[in-house]
Amino acid sequence: MAKILVTGGKGFIGSNLVPELRQRGHDVWICDLQHSEDKQSIRCDVREYRQLERIFEKHAFDYVYHLAAEYGRWNGEDYFENLWSTNTIGTKNVIRLQERNKFRMIFFSSAEVYGDWDGKMSEDVMEKHVITQMNDYAMTKWVGELQVLNSHSMFGTETVRVRPVNAYGPHEHYSPYRGVIPMFIYKALHNEPYTVYMGHKRIFDYVQDTCRTFANIVDNFIPGEVYNVGGREDWEHDIKYISDLILKHTGKKDLKVIYKEAEPFTTRFKHMDFSKSRRDLKHNPIVPIEEGIPLSVKWMSKYYGINV
Repeated sequence: MAKILVTGGKGFIGSNLVPELRQRGHDVWICDLQHSEDKQSIRCDVREYRQLERIFEKHAFDYVYHLAAEYGRWNGEDYFENLWSTNTIGTKNVIRLQERNKFRMIFFSSAEVYGDWDGKMSEDVMEKHVITQMNDYAMTKWVGELQVLNSHSMFGTETVRVRPVNAYGPHEHYSPYRGVIPMFIYKALHNEPYTVYMGHKRIFDYVQDTCRTFANIVDNFIPGEVYNVGGREDWEHDIKYISDLILKHTGKKDLKVIYKEAEPFTTRFKHMDFSKSRRDLKHNPIVPIEEGIPLSVKWMSKYYGINV
């Protein structure tokens, strides 16, 4: 089995990915800003090269899943210094150590890199069209991909890029910068108002489906490849449908829901293509939104101590 480091391993996706990798028998270590009781978790800020370097002086990893990042469009406006330093300098620090230590990396980009593209979002869109990213978060993720590609050209590093698409589920805590599902659930549980923008459609992917696919990369590693990882193409739903499901499973009515027209600076549709991840990574989502929402409500209500 492989020895693996997961940067950002205490975050939403990381905290679901680490147990998936461990149950497959891998020796998994965590690098995260948070302290942890996990004996294989090391407190580290990826923005600080020396902190990362110390880890690699003590350990030789076969793979690094680089998840550590600042997340979210409006987070990137309010805290742009943290966003750019973590997502670009932090990624460069990891790449520099990859060039020295020759581990294979799985770099976590985002479907946000597709920006204003209104066609089918297959992985080769970026190679064929000039895309305008619509916010700083998306820009930093695309810069990260370019850093990875440049390092491969110059130093022969081996990396697989993944573009997650709206993962949701357990361990995703509320913040004003998270996606619509944890935001709507939190607001509904606390009887607080929230806004639903009409006319937007998205594909959502239950995080445990996502993490099985991410864990499969170790056994199906093709250097230089890039993959969309999300739900199924026919699981595309409008945001009001998501809100209605959440209200149903929290036992609330929509008295405090504010309905508005399309959200500014946001694509209305993201028509995704997951055929590559099915072909190469055995991607097989099994939890539709109708099953994933009640599971997410159950986790969040327990976490915040609210009976539903």
